[in-house]
Order: sequence, then structure tokens, then C-alpha cells
Amino acid sequence: MSTKPALNLSADKPRAREYGVLNWMGLRTLYIKEVKRFWKVAPQTVLAPIISNLLFMTVFVLAFAQTRGIGEGAATDDFIVFLAPGLVMLGILNNASANSSSSIMTGKMMGSINDVLMTPLSYIELALGYIGGAATRGVLVAVVTGIALSIFFTPLVPVKLWAVLYFGVSAAVMLGMIGILSGVWAEKFDQLAVVNQFIILPLSYLSGTFYHIDILPPLFYKISLCNPLFYLIDGFRYGFLGESDGNVMIGVALTAAINLVLFAIVLTVLKKGWRIKS
Repeated sequence: MSTKPALNLSADKPRAREYGVLNWMGLRTLYIKEVKRFWKVAPQTVLAPIISNLLFMTVFVLAFAQTRGIGEGAATDDFIVFLAPGLVMLGILNNASANSSSSIMTGKMMGSINDVLMTPLSYIELALGYIGGAATRGVLVAVVTGIALSIFFTPLVPVKLWAVLYFGVSAAVMLGMIGILSGVWAEKFDQLAVVNQFIILPLSYLSGTFYHIDILPPLFYKISLCNPLFYLIDGFRYGFLGESDGNVMIGVALTAAINLVLFAIVLTVLKKGWRIKS
């Protein structure tokens, strides 16, 4: 009398991932993918913003010198020293946001986002991979822009290295997360342009990048203090100049709080799969 083999019921049960706390190999792979994605078009993603910042500096310096007159060399030099860190930070803000938003948006439009979602990556690992790629692009553009400005205009030497690192990395992470949320929310590239043109750029340009906010009327001065990007730029500039328009410690605390809130929102959105799994 033959006996049937016992069924292995345990094989049908879903098993937990066996990667430990994080799937480091998968996370590293996603991060490398994000870096290679923008590096393949480096003239557009890295070189173009550097040239734009150099042109910004050139135009502002020439306009400032023309307005002030030839005899105002010292004032022009002071303006260059003030403006340079702001332009470096501007490169971080624009490029970190653009990297993560365009990556997710392209994946949604081409359907390749499904390949990422099918991998054994948790929503935390997805968030870290996209944020890491965005922050890398932002920091890379900042470093090369700083070198270029140091060669052609004024040496950029940190006097408060902790401030340069903290606010630089915090800005790259913050805008990387904003880019993720923009890419998830948008259903077409025109909507990404709306976020960039009507939210990110105005907040960037009206945050003291090109001027001291204490020259503003009282109402607009108070409005500027409510702009979170002001604290990023002001803190970053403090790292190079040793002086600031606002309270640097408030900037440290506010930046950390905003990043924590944004990270929680990003994790919630990715966990629910809103507009990326439907």
C-alpha cells in the first residue's frame, strides 16, 4: 500500500525578508542606479547648472560694478564674497529636487517604476535610495560650483565647517524628499514644472540668495523669516563668512524638524503606493 508524501505547507506561507535591518545590496543597487542615471547626461545635469551659476555671478558682478562705479572695488569684492555661497546653495536646491522628481516621473511615464517596486526593497529602502541619489547630485554640483567660483571669482574657504556640511547636506536631503513627493504627485511633466516654477524657484530667489534680508521692509522681512529655504542659505553662508542675517541655531532646529516631517510623509506615501502602484 503506497503512501502519499506529506505536503510541505510551510513552503506556501510567505516568509519574511532575510536581509536583516536593511537590504544593503538592494539599497546600494538603487543608489548606484540613481547616480548613473544623472551621470550619463552629466553635461545636462552637472555641467549646465555650474555654467548657469557662473553666468549669474558674472552678470551680477558686472551690474553691481556698473551701478557703483569703478572706484567701488572693495564694495564689489564684498558683494562677490556674499553672493558666492548663495549660488552654491542654489545649485544644491535646484538639482537635488530635479533629480528625484524626474527619476520617479520618468519611471511612471515609461512604466519602469514597476521594476523598482517589484524588487525586495522596503519603502524605507526606496526612500533612502532616491534621497541618496538626489543628495549626491546636489552636493556634487555644489562642490564643482564652489571650485569654479573659487578659480574665477573669490576663494570659498569654510570658517565654520560644521555649518557648511550640516546645511549643505540638509538642503540636499530636504529638496530630494520634496522632489520625491513632487514626482509621486505629478501625473505629467507639466505638473513638475509648476512645482519648480511656482514653489521652489520663488522660495529660493526670495530667501536672501542675492541680498541681505535686513534691507527689506518690515513686512517682507518677517515673511522671509518664515521661508525655510532662507535658513538653509543663511546657515550655509554663515559657514563661509562667519556671520548671518538670522539665528543660526533656529535654522539648525527648524531644518532638522522639517526633514523629519518630510521623511515621515515620504515613507507614508511610498508605503501606501499612492499614484505609483495604481
